[in-house]
Amino acid sequence: MTDFAERLLGWFDTNGRKDLPWQHPRDAYRIWVSEIMLQQTQVQTVIPYFERFMKRFPDVAALANAAQDEVLQHWSGLGYYARARNLRKAAKVIRDEHGGTFPDAFEAVTALPGIGRSTAGAILALAFDQRHPILDGNVKRVLARHEAVEGWPGKTAVAKRLWDIADKYTPGNDVAAYTQAIMDLGATLCTRSRPACERCPVAEDCAATLADAVTMYPGSKPRKVKPLRTTVMLVACHNGHVYLERRPEAGIWGGLWSFPEIEGQAADWCEDRFGSHVTRIEPWQVLRHSFSHYDLDIQPIAVRVDAPLSKVADNDGAIWHQLDKDLRGGIAAPVNKLLEKLKNVTHD
Repeated sequence: MTDFAERLLGWFDTNGRKDLPWQHPRDAYRIWVSEIMLQQTQVQTVIPYFERFMKRFPDVAALANAAQDEVLQHWSGLGYYARARNLRKAAKVIRDEHGGTFPDAFEAVTALPGIGRSTAGAILALAFDQRHPILDGNVKRVLARHEAVEGWPGKTAVAKRLWDIADKYTPGNDVAAYTQAIMDLGATLCTRSRPACERCPVAEDCAATLADAVTMYPGSKPRKVKPLRTTVMLVACHNGHVYLERRPEAGIWGGLWSFPEIEGQAADWCEDRFGSHVTRIEPWQVLRHSFSHYDLDIQPIAVRVDAPLSKVADNDGAIWHQLDKDLRGGIAAPVNKLLEKLKNVTHD
């Protein structure tokens, strides 16, 4: 075992996080779900979602047999919804091809939808104590600083260098503890801003610390100006109901319920879709939503229509949702904001 790993494990024994909900009990299913939820999302945000998710989907079979709408409903607000869709797809594979038991072979795990090398390594290390290096965002930061690895980790050569370092430092035993320890170090001490180097167990030979250049590592992603896109969402109301459509599986908010995005005049759209007249039109304030690669300005247009509800509820891709009822399905954050606003105004 390297001196790096020994010091890290010693620190973890006293300071590590050992009371996270997915650690008790520690099984592959719970760890898998937590690792997917923790992608791009902080622990404190994930915990309540994880607990609700486990209550409804306590095992692989429950998740595999669930409707996608219900899975997305329990994911609403957590973002990156492809993660939830892939979880359900992977659960079906585990049910159908692995007898309902999460596989313990690396190749089988990476073959599951939504699981890459680092996530597979983390699951197998934490659940089965198998030796696999990991390289999530926290670990990249720790290793890039400790070894003064220059460049943005998104570049192939930089990523390869970090993987080599991760493999070198991963011990042959106590792998579960080491894996949790290095993730904890990045999350609690070796943070992106204001790192607590004075309390770090590996600071004495950290190249970035010794050079007083901690904030220079890891290298930043080349900056690009985010493009701004615009769309118009129709908030059509009738008799205490609002019209929603299921979004296509591909693209943003795949499979979630949303207001339709329209082009042209709202009244014309309603005439074509509902075969009815609009009795009131009210543009709302533009709502900006930021994605990782672009910003989206949403112009909501609230309208009242006199269409009979049965007119458009002709398939599972469109519904009139009763506003005072819970929606069975997932909703993107900006759509949910507009629904909450709608509940406080009157359009009937």
